[in-house]
Amino acid sequence: MRSTNPVFTRSESFNAPAPYQAPAGYGQPGQQGYEQPYGQQGYGQPTYAQPGYGQPAQPAGQVMTVDDVITKSAITMGVLILSAAATFMFLPPTLLLPTLIVSAIVGFVSVLLVSLRRVVNPAFVMLYSVIEGAFIGAFTLMFALRFDAGLVIQAVLGTFMAAGVTLFAYRFFRIKITSKFRRIVTLGTFAFLGLVLVNLVLAVFGINLGIRTVGGGFNIIALVVSLVAIGLAVANLLMDFDYVEQGIRNRLPASESWRAAFGITVTMVWLYTELLRLMSYFRN
Repeated sequence: MRSTNPVFTRSESFNAPAPYQAPAGYGQPGQQGYEQPYGQQGYGQPTYAQPGYGQPAQPAGQVMTVDDVITKSAITMGVLILSAAATFMFLPPTLLLPTLIVSAIVGFVSVLLVSLRRVVNPAFVMLYSVIEGAFIGAFTLMFALRFDAGLVIQAVLGTFMAAGVTLFAYRFFRIKITSKFRRIVTLGTFAFLGLVLVNLVLAVFGINLGIRTVGGGFNIIALVVSLVAIGLAVANLLMDFDYVEQGIRNRLPASESWRAAFGITVTMVWLYTELLRLMSYFRN
């Protein structure tokens, strides 16, 4: 079962099973069936890392690591935050709606450009961070103009706290992402996206289902939908962590850390927008 995150869905590397590991003691010196390898280490041959499933061997030290993913994630998130801050501070309110529409469309195209490529281009990742940052800045400004800056600060802190708690729970409690869990999250995510698209089309024709609003007082339907969306975003973040772990276990090239960082950033953006919307429901 593949990830619902489009970045990892299109990557065979992240979805490949882990390489086969021989049982302990098998094929060791002195054991039955052991054959001395030709050109073994110590006879002038370089040391190579174990290749992942369907992947060419990568020289040791040139495979993706946790540190690589953390560093690249910090870069992509940093560029996104800087772009969002610049948009938030300098965007004229008259250009708010056009910026939201254009950045949302171009950001979606950027996701496709990165997801469909076998080899990740860091320039496209940076392009997405800048464009999505403009969308986040305009989206945040829309809420700040209607409410106050305190709402924005709470949403930002809540997003990073939720991501941190999710990562801690994944690592500390050793959460296992099963096929059943992936199926449930996948179906739930696509069902939610379908609901949002239907609501958007109906809104164009003046029909308001009341499931996606910006503040406007307490709305039980909108509240439930937002809570479900946040739950799905957190579940997708768990799956992102799991697929990153698979990529490291499969010893992918170090360049794939850009894809891993990009996938996590996409999910973080979704989580932030849903938290900001949810918090607005409790403001008048």
